[in-house]
Amino acid sequence: MFIDEVKIRVKAGDGGNGCMAFRREKFVPRGGPSGGDGGRGGDVVMVSSQRHNTLIHFRFNPEHKAERGEHGMGSNCTGSDGEGVTLQVPVGTVVYDLETGEVVHDFSTPDDSIVIARGGRGGRGNQHFATPTHQAPREHEMGRPGEERALRLELKLLADVGLVGYPNAGKSTLISRISAARPKIADYPFTTLEPNLGVVSVGQEPDTQSYVVADLPGLIEGAHLGAGLGVQFLRHIERTRLLAHLVDVSDASGRPDAVEDFKVINAELEGFGHSLMDKPMVVIATKVDVANPEKLKKLTAHAKKRKLEFHAISSVTGEGIEELKWALAKLLDKTAKKKRAT
Repeated sequence: MFIDEVKIRVKAGDGGNGCMAFRREKFVPRGGPSGGDGGRGGDVVMVSSQRHNTLIHFRFNPEHKAERGEHGMGSNCTGSDGEGVTLQVPVGTVVYDLETGEVVHDFSTPDDSIVIARGGRGGRGNQHFATPTHQAPREHEMGRPGEERALRLELKLLADVGLVGYPNAGKSTLISRISAARPKIADYPFTTLEPNLGVVSVGQEPDTQSYVVADLPGLIEGAHLGAGLGVQFLRHIERTRLLAHLVDVSDASGRPDAVEDFKVINAELEGFGHSLMDKPMVVIATKVDVANPEKLKKLTAHAKKRKLEFHAISSVTGEGIEELKWALAKLLDKTAKKKRAT
């Protein structure tokens, strides 16, 4: 099960109370105050981990609480600190404060960590309040409460290439052909109900180049407003460096105009915002083994007019697959160099 959004509540440990005590020992007259300090409450820490790829481990465990510090004791003994809690989240998780909506942290790199809720400070014992004129203080402090927060975790996949297009445009078949990913493939809409990641390798050792491709559930008109499954998964292409727009040029889709299909999906990407249309895009005509020549011709001309790189492939016969893999690798390399230059 792919879970990409959860709400949790975290509570850091409270500090232990300071102790009020007096030294009572044989042969030690007027021993004075000896109340120890309370221990500090445990922190709640979040760490990005590559061992997790969903947020499902938070689904049925939404509350996380660290230990409180122990109370101070006599003989100037300080209470032990509370045990902290470490929460592991997938790389690509964004943490929002549920009450204010502010971004608390964006885990964009592995092994990144942040204290999400700080434990309370322990209270001081009465030994700290002794003065030359107040030699038997009965004052002591209570421990401070630990921070408590309600958070929303949102996972955005980290991939180099995002495959977008109408349902049954051939995205799942393509990713199964160019990588080891094995998504569900069937001849009905919305076969893909969750994003799939695949690693694509090109070249021979030791000059092998690899990149990650994300197969996203199909988009339909109105996806950015909640139609279909699009709005649920559009966030996953926010971090991609390149968009690969797949368009079915066969007659199996039942839609008469491939160029119109291309424009509709682009309008959904633009409507979602987050600068998706500013990303480099490759247009890919799929199912060319059974293509409608007129559709293919019009889409090729439209891509040329928009000055977009165009490829025609068939995932069934393998036509154009190797050329596409290399083209994506070169475009990613070009994008990376351009980013470093700026």
